[in-house]
Amino acid sequence: MADLELPPDAEPDAGTPERDENTVDMFGAPATAPQSPPPDSDAAYTVIARKYRPRTFEDLFGQEAMVRTLRNAFSSGRIAHAFMLTGVRGVGKTTTARLLARALNYKSDTIDQPHLDLSVEGIHCRAIIDGRHMDVLELDAASRTKVEDMRELLDGVRYAPSEARYKVYIIDEVHMLSTASFNALLKTLEEPPPHAKFIFATTEIRKVPVTILSRCQRFDLRRVEPEVIQANLEMIAAAEGAKIEPEGYIMIARAAEGSVRDAQSLLDQAIVQADEGKIVTAAQVRDMMGLADRGQTIELFALAMAGNAAEALKAFAALYGFGADPVVVMLDLLDHAHAASVAKALGPDALKLPSDQAARLTQIGASASAGTLSRVWQMLLKAHDEARRAPDPKAAVEMALIRLCYAADLPSPEEALKNIRDGAPAAGGEPRGPSSGGSSGGGSSAMTATARQLAPQAVAASSLPSPQSFDEVVALIDAKRDITLKLDVERYVRPISFRPGAITYEAAPGAPSNLAGRLVSRLKEWTGQPWLVATEGAGGGETAWEKEKREAVETRRQVEQDPFVRSVMEAFPGAEIVSLRQIPVPEAVVEEVVEGGDDDD
Repeated sequence: MADLELPPDAEPDAGTPERDENTVDMFGAPATAPQSPPPDSDAAYTVIARKYRPRTFEDLFGQEAMVRTLRNAFSSGRIAHAFMLTGVRGVGKTTTARLLARALNYKSDTIDQPHLDLSVEGIHCRAIIDGRHMDVLELDAASRTKVEDMRELLDGVRYAPSEARYKVYIIDEVHMLSTASFNALLKTLEEPPPHAKFIFATTEIRKVPVTILSRCQRFDLRRVEPEVIQANLEMIAAAEGAKIEPEGYIMIARAAEGSVRDAQSLLDQAIVQADEGKIVTAAQVRDMMGLADRGQTIELFALAMAGNAAEALKAFAALYGFGADPVVVMLDLLDHAHAASVAKALGPDALKLPSDQAARLTQIGASASAGTLSRVWQMLLKAHDEARRAPDPKAAVEMALIRLCYAADLPSPEEALKNIRDGAPAAGGEPRGPSSGGSSGGGSSAMTATARQLAPQAVAASSLPSPQSFDEVVALIDAKRDITLKLDVERYVRPISFRPGAITYEAAPGAPSNLAGRLVSRLKEWTGQPWLVATEGAGGGETAWEKEKREAVETRRQVEQDPFVRSVMEAFPGAEIVSLRQIPVPEAVVEEVVEGGDDDD
């Protein structure tokens, strides 16, 4: 069949569609719904920390002192040629540097001088904000540390600015420059041209040479208070249409540690924890950051202060099971020790915490002495460092909790001294509560030394061990945990004679030459009295190891001669006795046997 062709001047009927929308295509695929145009790929998401970066000096949070100094300097015309901005990360050093560059080159239809009010955008402001202004050079010292880079940069300082009032050089992380680069920069900072301004930013002010610092006007940007950060987060969340529980803001502000940028980054992450339009709960924020519930960590702190090791370890295991970071838990315990100390001195109103938590920490602080809380702080501070460096942070925190709990069993130095003077034991035998006061091992040693200096007669009267037999000497060595000395005594000492204060023994082959001297030194230290330890060539009995081996051989021989064992060995040819184990007899059985024997009598 020939194809039908329309005349050249024929037009398609406008009322007749070229193709029925309800039919499938020629390859059998179903009709597809019209698709919406793809989203603009250029419209990339801007993170909150960049989107809400301060655009004026009034927007800088927590840096009012610096803004006031700069405002007075600009109004009086006393503008330095170099500024050094220092502080922890996220407090606004780079942002302040860019605002300074705008203020130095501010120009509008009515103002043509350095001006700190940036509420109205000037002629050069947009180009500086976008980072494309020819006279404002911003560089990272971490990537340009060589002296050649610094010389190349300084070669252009002598030339006048092309558009703006000043040539502004912003050098971030200036402490990363090499020594040669600092030396190359030094001469320019000492005699800068009138049209050049330098703005340095660093987090490590101690690494900047003093010769550089002395030629700059220094501003220390302080950490921002949690209350200020919380207000900023609430403002941003309202602008973004996000809803977060108030406790969530508090946790983010506390975790930021004074850094506004860190808090805004955490807020950016917290907003997406819940579906759009729903409230982000404090529990979701806590899980996101790996934090422990503050109420549970307060109870953990209370258990540790009470000396309850078993319950404290169970409470920490529960926190760890819920995903809490061990290092963060240790930080919380440090916060609780500090809060309890502050509440003890100033009352619960000084704690910016919920009323129930403040009341609980105040109760703990009231039950412990100031010295106890101070020692607990020192122990937790050391434990936090151990948890950060340990290969297993969980194990490090558990060991720290055990130390803290058993330190609660130790009396304070004042109580120990009083007990020694009264003739009572210096340390208690049962776990003590918060009221008893805890101390670290170092504190206990210092207490003992002080007690010996202040009350020598009491120390002399105190009960020191006094071995009455050689076996008691071995038990004393074992109790003092001198493993090396115990092994040498058991292996090489063949006792000849013993009386309190004097030991005579025969040295077994291979005995260390200094064994007698070590025995004298240790026994004098432990018993508080001099000892005489002498060796003779022969006549000694068995060493502890020789006695143990002999008894093992005799026991094995007795077992092998037992009729029942012999019958078993005969019933199973090839069987052999591999090892012997003494099974302890229950006390109840022993009592029954003894009572039965009495009845027979």
